[in-house]
Formats: sequence, structure tokens, C-alpha cells
Amino acid sequence: MKIQSILPLFASALLLAGCGKSDTASSSAPAAATPSAAAAPTAPAVLTIEITANDSMKYSLTKIEAKVGQEIKIILTNAGSMPKAAMGHNLVVLQKGTDLKTFSDAAVAAAATEYIPASMADKIIAHTKLLGAKQSDEITIKLTEAGEYPFLCSFPAHYLVGMKGVIVVQ
Repeated sequence: MKIQSILPLFASALLLAGCGKSDTASSSAPAAATPSAAAAPTAPAVLTIEITANDSMKYSLTKIEAKVGQEIKIILTNAGSMPKAAMGHNLVVLQKGTDLKTFSDAAVAAAATEYIPASMADKIIAHTKLLGAKQSDEITIKLTEAGEYPFLCSFPAHYLVGMKGVIVVQ
């Protein structure tokens, strides 16, 4: 009878001793040495972003987040139905700190170059072509410094009604 009442007590003591031992081992090991403390997940080699523009003069996405040095592929599709001459869209990525109003004002006078002003070429990182209805184009960029890089549609008046965004690089 004594053995029967001691067995559950002995089994409980073994379980507690085993649990305590494994907790101590994992907590005393350095974080870098444990497999569960692996490095932070890495960003994909190429970040692919799909943006649509429409006849309401809106981008479907106005903020992109990326890592320093990460390749970013931006695919722009004009999902609208109006002709290019009336409602063309593009996406122009600009250098950090570029004044969007100044760029947009210069773009208005650049109809011959699809609203990409040669006078502001040093502010442009990349741009899509000017798209008509149901057309797509893509650009690929790699930003090597942290910061905020603005983008906009340079078709006249589109920036003014909010067709702009930012790429945040960390």
C-alpha cells in the first residue's frame, strides 16, 4: 500500500525535475545559438509591386515599403477606359526631397516627351511610359539609401488631385 501511494509522488517529482532542467538549458543558452532565435526574416530579392491607375485619377497604392538595396519592380496598369490624350497615366519615381509641385509644373510644359520634363532629369530615378487605357509598363529600381522617395503621375493636374505616393526605404 505504501508503494502505491509513493509511485504517483515519485512520477510527479521526475516530471517536475525534467521540466525544470530543459527550461534552464534553453534560457541560459545565448540567443544567437538557439535555432528558434534565427536572424530576422530577409526581404525578398525582388519586391514586385502592382499598381493600377484609373479614370478617377487615383493610384491603387500610395505607399511602398522596401529595404535599402532591395530591387523593386513596379508594374503600373492603366485600368481606365478613357483615351491616353485625355487620361494618360505614368509613374515617375523622384529623388528624395524633390518638390512635387515644382516637378509637376515643369511636366505640364513637356507634352512632347509625355510629360517627362528634360529640365528635371536630375530629379528622376525612373519612370514608366505614359499609358493609355488597358496598357501596362514596368520599371525596376534599387534604392541604396534610406529615406522617402516620392512618386507621382506627371500628366497635367493628376498630381494636384492626389495621384502621388511615396517609397519608404529603411
